Amino acid sequence: MISSMTGYAVKTRDIERGMLQLELKSVNSRYLDFHFRVADELRALEMPLRELLAAKLSRGKVECRLSFNVSAARAEQLQPNGDLLTVLQGLNARIRSEMPEAAPLSVNEVLRWPGMFGEQGVDFAALTPEVMALAREALADFIATRGREGEKLAAMIVDRVSAMRDIVARVAPRIPEAQALFTDKLRQRLIDALGNASDERILQEVAVFATRIDVAEELSRLTTHLDEVERILKQGGACGKRLDFLMQELNREANTLGSKSAVTEVSQAAMDLKLLIEQMREQIQNLE
Repeated sequence: MISSMTGYAVKTRDIERGMLQLELKSVNSRYLDFHFRVADELRALEMPLRELLAAKLSRGKVECRLSFNVSAARAEQLQPNGDLLTVLQGLNARIRSEMPEAAPLSVNEVLRWPGMFGEQGVDFAALTPEVMALAREALADFIATRGREGEKLAAMIVDRVSAMRDIVARVAPRIPEAQALFTDKLRQRLIDALGNASDERILQEVAVFATRIDVAEELSRLTTHLDEVERILKQGGACGKRLDFLMQELNREANTLGSKSAVTEVSQAAMDLKLLIEQMREQIQNLE
């Protein structure tokens, strides 16, 4: 399967203590680059999540967001530690009396203070199986979205390859005739310019120029590279870098074709080929 580096998936799971949510999204990148946005209580799960994602993904800038929201019913049942609250209140007042510029403790900081809810607090270590199961579900959807996008990109590339083949097929039969006519004109101009120069000298000059404008080899290599593009697409997998390299080779052949062109038709064909190659290159940048 051909996969795009652009993808998105989000999954939620209601559990007894609240709701877990895991979100995955990615954009283009030369390498596999992870960015995690994980709640502090679940920070220990970052490494297992990284290993899970790295086993399935090859390229892309991937952002993973993991959050846990305590359910309203659960929150109503929680009772803060009164003794600890009193201690924190005293410490807060004492520090602010000696350091007036110090910021007071926020509600969020108090609620997150270790031991604030005693045994009633959430055991985040026990959430590990739930989080990893949720991550596997989200990853499956995430890979599926990247695969659907990759199929569309692959279809577009195949269309461009077909258009390039049509250009080569249209131009190739015309090149010998066009080059022969151009060579005859060149021979006549040389005769007019050199005057009494020997026929052998004129033939040598014409032969050298004919070699310089021969584009049969370029057309053959273009076809070979196009065959390889289609082969890689059929093979599937992580192929973005290989296809990007082939775009460089195709562009080199198209440039050479244009520089060696002796007729307008070939020059136009070279420009059309370069346009199609650039269109493919833009889309290949999105492939994993």
